[in-house]
Parts: sequence; structure tokens; C-alpha cells
Amino acid sequence: MEHKPRNSEATLARSGLFSWGANSYGQLGLGHREDVLLPQQLNDFCKPVCVRRITGGGGHSAVVTDGGSLFVCGLNRDGQLGLGHTEDVLYFTPCKSLLGCPIQQVACGWDFTIILTENGQVLSCGSNFYGQLGVPRGPRRCVVPQAIELLREKVVSVAAGLRHALAATASGVVFQWGTGLASSGRRSCPGQTLPPFLTAKEPSRVTETGKVFTWGRADYGQLGRKVESHEGWKPEKQGSPLPCSRPQKSVPSSLHCLTGATEVSCGSEHNLAVIGGACYSWGWNEHGMCGDGSEATVWAPKPVQALQSSSGLLVGCGAGHSLALCQLPACPSPDAHRDAKSQEAVDRERLEGKMTSTQSQADGCRNGGL
Repeated sequence: MEHKPRNSEATLARSGLFSWGANSYGQLGLGHREDVLLPQQLNDFCKPVCVRRITGGGGHSAVVTDGGSLFVCGLNRDGQLGLGHTEDVLYFTPCKSLLGCPIQQVACGWDFTIILTENGQVLSCGSNFYGQLGVPRGPRRCVVPQAIELLREKVVSVAAGLRHALAATASGVVFQWGTGLASSGRRSCPGQTLPPFLTAKEPSRVTETGKVFTWGRADYGQLGRKVESHEGWKPEKQGSPLPCSRPQKSVPSSLHCLTGATEVSCGSEHNLAVIGGACYSWGWNEHGMCGDGSEATVWAPKPVQALQSSSGLLVGCGAGHSLALCQLPACPSPDAHRDAKSQEAVDRERLEGKMTSTQSQADGCRNGGL
């Protein structure tokens, strides 16, 4: 479910948008291509109070505002930014081709982008090599967002994986397209016919219960939990700093430590979550995307200490970078400062008055005794 902050503007007036991690293509929106190990606040390309959604892909990032505008930056080799060209962009830039078409949500895959408009229509741009744009007879790539015509129901939410995408409709139906999961499906189920949604290059209906589990690779702690030896762990070479090697498989299991999370975002091999207003990270950290100032793997969800004084509102992961919208600590207003000084002056006057009165009484006592 998409989380939208609904606090008052006065409360969120000091919100800040941060980015960190891999930055080879300018996907952090900071104007350069150097990796960043600690969260850096972005310049005001839009008011943070107006940010509705933030997310990242293989090397690109996207932000949706409350006004329905879409801002993008980073890798654009396949036109995944939807700007009508294939040049990389180092700063968050408005997607002008969508002006007049308010955006509700955006999801970024490895090299493509899925866009949901406020009227429930789904658009796509970028690479279509694996059918991830949902347009089966379309070009190999698209540099301007185009409608996925086969999604005729009103869509309320979209998501994107490495080379596949999903959409949930108002009636509760989930559609999937893109063949990126087909090869792993064949390895997992040799000789069996795969479900149509794993091999479809156009929206295909998915039938599932809606329960959420985590499974798959855990070599960088990306599942946020320990994977037992019977699930496929192999002993690591003696003397290795890592506790285990890449597991061959793992059994789907719920992640209890994230109970109460209001936001969860998955990258390639790292993840972010917001729990009780705190931003948590875990998983692969080679480019510093866990935001702890190191490049060491984070094996279980833990708070991002650099953001501990800022309440987390929204988070988004790219393949190797991270973004977070946070409410900044409140600063005393000038009026409050003046009020404090005024009160201090009043207290001083009262104290001086008491001291004068006490001194007068003492003088009177001494005079009366002479």
C-alpha cells in the first residue's frame, strides 16, 4: 500500500529529501557521479512537504509530488527517464512529456519505468527487451511514456522488479508482465509448465492469496533474517569474515522484525523500511547504500543513525542507492527566542527586586540596633 504523509504543512515544513549510495549515473540527483556513504540532503528541486512517492531503479530515481508532477534523474540509456532522449541526467528533472497528466505513483525496474496516473491508467518507458513495458508488439525501447492499452481496468498500485512489473486493480486483481523471472522459474520447476504471468510480455492475471513472504538469495542479508542450514546454506571457507556463502534456496517466511512498518522498499540486494518513524536499512552495502558510513554488509534491519534525529516518512531503493524523505528536527522560532529572552529579563528583575528588598531589611535591622 502506498503511504502518503497527511500531517499538516506546518509540521512538515522542515522536511528534507536525502539520497546516498551508488551514484555512477547521477541517480542521487546531487549533480555528480561519486558514491555517497552517508545521507546527503538534496537541493530544493521541489518542496519536500509536497513529495508523495520516491523510488529508484537500476541506475535511475524518480519522485512524484502531491501535485502529480514526476521528477527523474540518473541512467537514461534506454529512455527510462521518459524525457524523449537517452542522455543521463545528474539532477532531478521534471518529466515534461507528462505535463497535464497528474501522476499518482511510479515504479522503477532495472532499466525501465512504470507510471500510474491519477485516473488509473498505466504508462511505461525504457527497455522492452524482456517485455517489461507491457506492450508486446512495441519497440525494443521507448523514450517517451506510452500507455499499456491491455490494462483496461482502473489500476490503483504498480510495482516493478528487475525485468518484470505488476499492477493491482480497484477490483483486487493483480496483473504481471515481463519475462525476467522465467529463467529462474524453469530452474526451480524443471520440466513443468510455468504460470502464464511468468512468461507474458503483456499483462497477465496473477492468482495469489495476498500474503507477504520473503525468500531467495540471502548472501548479503537482504532477507533480513537468518536462513537456516537446511534451507541451503553452504559452509564458507575457513577464516572468511562472512558467516556464510550464497544459499542455493530458502523457504518463504514472514519477517516479524518489521511488524508495524509503514514503508518498505526493496533494492537489488538491500532494503529500507520505516518503523515508528525511524528509517531502517539492511543488506548489501558495498556502495554505502545502507547509510551507516561503512561499506560492510548489514545482516539484519537496523536504524540509519545519520537520520535518527529526523522522522522517516517515505523511502525508496534503487539497485545500489537509497532515498528517504524525512521530517527535520524543529528549530526554535524567532518569536520563541524573543519570548525566552523576555522571560529571562523578567526573572532577572524579580531576582534583583528580591535581593534589593532583602538588603533593605538587613540595613533596617542594623540601623535599629545602633
